[in-house]
Amino acid sequence: MHNPLPQLSNIQNDALTQSLQHTLDNKTKPLGSLGRLETLALKIGQILGTEQPVLTAPQMVVFAGDHGLTARGVSAFPSDVTWQMVENFLAGGAAVSVLSKQNGIALTVVDCGVKHDFLAGLPAGATRPGLQVRKVAGAESGTADSSAGPAMTAEQCTAALEQGMELVKGLPGNALLLGEMGIGNTSAASLILARLAGLDIEVCTGAGTGLDAPAVQRKTAVLREVLQKHAHAKAPLDVLATMGGFEIATMVGAVMQAATERRVIVVDGFIATSAVVVANALQPLVLQRCVFAHRSGERGHEFMLQHLGAHALLDLGLRLGEGSGAALAWPLLQSACTILRDMASFASAGVSEKSDDPVKV
Repeated sequence: MHNPLPQLSNIQNDALTQSLQHTLDNKTKPLGSLGRLETLALKIGQILGTEQPVLTAPQMVVFAGDHGLTARGVSAFPSDVTWQMVENFLAGGAAVSVLSKQNGIALTVVDCGVKHDFLAGLPAGATRPGLQVRKVAGAESGTADSSAGPAMTAEQCTAALEQGMELVKGLPGNALLLGEMGIGNTSAASLILARLAGLDIEVCTGAGTGLDAPAVQRKTAVLREVLQKHAHAKAPLDVLATMGGFEIATMVGAVMQAATERRVIVVDGFIATSAVVVANALQPLVLQRCVFAHRSGERGHEFMLQHLGAHALLDLGLRLGEGSGAALAWPLLQSACTILRDMASFASAGVSEKSDDPVKV
């Protein structure tokens, strides 16, 4: 399968890292006392390549798509909820909408393959504020049922990757926050995790939108069928095409473009992380640019984070998706930058440092 994704360079710079660590160590505080906030500040400084990091024009992008696999009853909600929630995003009523507004984050919703025409009734060439229509497979088509055949063709997968790259090229700022919407997409994410991390599908599968225990068992059985159907799919892009979703594939392209541009990539929960799992399998250097917002309450997310060797900033039991966890974590990134840029050093503040002499008592 054709891989249109850019190659990444190693952004680790020993001299910059040492300088960033020295700056943090000499702030007016006991060594390491700001804990993981210091680790976050160091990472952002490395990504942006500066000791004075400023996060500008943050972009929350919610990638939306429908999944043919929902015909097998893997979700508690009908697929119509996908387009209805997109309308809710655009109206400003969803969790990610209000949290993005609260934090000054621009919100864009991308129709990657929703079974709905959001421009119906509008003049030709018309647009809607906050919406980008980048459908991969026709006017009102989501992915195919992956239990019967590939979710998408190789050509469609390539097109989705390219759409994601082009989308990011047109966005301002130096930070990309990942969100998603798609009834059935926890199934696609579970399949990606199971195949690329080599895990049994049972440990990768959770309740999604709220399935009870018997329904989770039925969902797991369906996903096991899908894995058997596509036993030949082992390469990352083959896995993405046969078992993924249009919104996940578009997100992979967006992640790789953002990584190329050295944007800070704020990864939301289970579905967003599945896109990073694919991107990491293609080019592990992508993780240098990623900040993981939270550990989801969705069962497989913990295993995804372990697979990537990643540590999430928050653990609030969230399992909404949309990018809500990324928006909640955003103030921590701002605080980390502020600490690095603006907090006084011992020398500048005239504060005495810890003595190396033993205390006499």
